[in-house]
Amino acid sequence: MYLSDEEVKALVERMVKWLKVGGHIFFRESCFHQSGDHKRKNNPTHYREPRFYTKVFQECNLKDDAGKSYELSLIGYKCIETYVRNKKNQNEICWIWQKVRSEDDRGFQHFLDTVQYKSNGILRYERVFGAGFVSTGGIDTTKEFVTMMDLQPGEKVLDVGCGIGGGDFYMAEKYDVHVVGIDLSVNMITLAFERAIGLKCAVEFEVADCTVKTYPEESFDVIYSRDTILHIQDKPALFRSFYKWLKPGGRVLISDYCKKAGPASEDFAAYIKQRGYDLHDVEAYGQMLRDAGFNEVIAEDRTEQFMKVLQKELDIVENERESFIQEFSEQDYNDIVGGWKAKLVRSSSGEQRWGLF
Repeated sequence: MYLSDEEVKALVERMVKWLKVGGHIFFRESCFHQSGDHKRKNNPTHYREPRFYTKVFQECNLKDDAGKSYELSLIGYKCIETYVRNKKNQNEICWIWQKVRSEDDRGFQHFLDTVQYKSNGILRYERVFGAGFVSTGGIDTTKEFVTMMDLQPGEKVLDVGCGIGGGDFYMAEKYDVHVVGIDLSVNMITLAFERAIGLKCAVEFEVADCTVKTYPEESFDVIYSRDTILHIQDKPALFRSFYKWLKPGGRVLISDYCKKAGPASEDFAAYIKQRGYDLHDVEAYGQMLRDAGFNEVIAEDRTEQFMKVLQKELDIVENERESFIQEFSEQDYNDIVGGWKAKLVRSSSGEQRWGLF
C-alpha cells in the first residue's frame, strides 16, 4: 500500500459511497513487512499492522442524502493460505466487508469484540495464561493434551476457537503439522497475526463462525478445541460437521466448561445466561459426540485439575500484583482475581465442571 494513512481513510469512504447496500469490498494487503525476499533500494510501501486497516473500515460510517447511516460489516478476515504453505508467512492478509445499514444487528461477533473479548481483556488473559495463550493452563495443559492426539508430520489440524495462536504455533513447530486456526473474534485473530511475526510456521488464521463455516469432507486429520464450544448452542450440529470434516481415522480433542448433572442452581443458571453459555454435564457432552458418529469417545471430568490450575494462576497474579497493576490497572487486577476466585467457588461446589473429550 503506497497511500498515506489519510489517503487510505479517504479511499475507504469513497468505496463505501460507491457500494450498494449489501455490496462487498475485497481488500488485500501486505502487513508488517514485505513478503518477497528481493532487497529493494527504494520501497515506498507502507507495511502497516492489520489492526490499522480493520479499524479504518470498522469506523467508516456515512450518511446518505436522506439521513440514513451506513457502515461496513466484516464478512471475512484471514491470511493467504499460499503464503503460509510456501513461505510460512502470515503477513499477506485479506478482508471481505459488506455495506449494511447501521441499525442492523451485527450479532455475537460484535458482542465478543466489544464486551467479552476486548483487546485489553485478551491481553489480561494472556498475562495470566502465558504468552500466546488464552485458555486454562496455557502451555502446560497444551503440551499434555496435544500429546494425546499423536500428531504426525504433515498432518492437517483445525483449531476451533484458536484465540491468539499459542497452541497452534506449538503444534506446528513441535510436530511439523499444518494448522488452520479459526476464531469468531476479530481481536483474537488480529493478535494472532501479531504473535506470528518471525515464527516461520505453517499456521493459517481466519475470522470464522464454526457454525456456518464449511470445509470439504475429509479435510483434516485432527480437530482441536480449547474451552470454546461452550459458546455454541447447537453442539450436535457442530459435532456432525466435525465428523464430516475429518479424514477416516481422524481424531478430535476438546476441553470445555461443563456443569453437574441435573438442574443448575439459581446463581449458576444466572451466570450461564449472563455469559451466553450452553453447558452440559460431562457424560451428556460425550454422548453428543457419540451420536454424531464418533467411536471410542472418552469423556473425562478434569475439574480437579482445573481447580489446581486456577489456584496456581491466581497465586501468580496475586504475587505479582504490583507489576500487573502497573501493566494494566487496579480494576483489571480486581476483575481477574475476582473472576478466578468465583470460578474456584463454582467448581468446588460441584456446579461448574471441566471436561476433556
